[in-house]
Amino acid sequence: MKRRLGLLMFLVLVVSLILTGCGNTGGKQDQLTKIRVSEVTHSIFYAPQYVALSQGLFEEEGLEIELTNGGGADKVMTAVLTGQVEVGLAGPEATIYVYNEGKEDNAIVFAQLTNGDGTFLIGREEDPDFSWSDLKGKTIIGGRKGGMPEIILQYVLRNNGLTPGKDVFIDTTMQFNAMPGAFLGGQGDYVILFEPTGSMMEKEGKAYIVASLGKESGEVPYTAYFAKKSYMERNPNIIQKFTNAVYKGQLWIESHSPEEIAQAIKAHFPDTEEEVLTTVVKRYKEQNSWKKDPILLEKDLHVLQKALQDAGELSKTAPYEKIVTPVFGDAAIKNIK
Repeated sequence: MKRRLGLLMFLVLVVSLILTGCGNTGGKQDQLTKIRVSEVTHSIFYAPQYVALSQGLFEEEGLEIELTNGGGADKVMTAVLTGQVEVGLAGPEATIYVYNEGKEDNAIVFAQLTNGDGTFLIGREEDPDFSWSDLKGKTIIGGRKGGMPEIILQYVLRNNGLTPGKDVFIDTTMQFNAMPGAFLGGQGDYVILFEPTGSMMEKEGKAYIVASLGKESGEVPYTAYFAKKSYMERNPNIIQKFTNAVYKGQLWIESHSPEEIAQAIKAHFPDTEEEVLTTVVKRYKEQNSWKKDPILLEKDLHVLQKALQDAGELSKTAPYEKIVTPVFGDAAIKNIK
């Protein structure tokens, strides 16, 4: 009897160990915290993010990312404020607008991703001798009114002696996702687009890149990550882990060649030929499109708010400390080598 009881106890112990082992299979995955992220559009311009995803840098920080295309900064901000997603990736102008509207639980930028404009001016014909003065009397499909693409387009036009609305007309009647189709359908004389869309259209002989808005605008905080103030206050550890992963992606980009970067992000652009991917990555890297660290500086926010004021989109500026925090970026830089 004792022998049977002993055998029974032994079998119970073995079964429990097996079940425990089964429960631990994929346990690392079970420990990941899912973060929903809405990106303003899907572009090679956000390569550091896709590198962080493809190289497992978010997983290293214990995060699982669910990425969706918001199709515009206004929609991304709505998703953040309504709790549909935890983190938004869009132009920082969205956080300025929300703060100035008096929203108590406003969105705060915690990490900057891109260092300048990522759009290119696309024409219907090849134009190696393009000059900005060629745009006089022309119509440019420029994206949503008050969005970063349209604001920086105005900024570049003014810097080249052109007055928007007088010398050049900017069509702001459509969201970014609809712009390529509208241009190919005959609307506008020019359009501004992110990559790889521009290069793919050029390769097909349907349109041609004539100028880089990024080269013309210089450094400006164009795209950043933000979350609701209440979410950040409740989950500072998650925001820190997210920022760490972004910074690791920025470091990876900085230390790898265009060919290596193209390989790393290829899975996120399955319909784009590797040659086009590499060309676009090289172009963005050469014009310093990607931020080398995640901190949005106060002086750069000033440049952005000045551009918004010049465009007539901002009656008053928002205080830096109310819409931006450098804390998480500072910690990432200090702890990640």
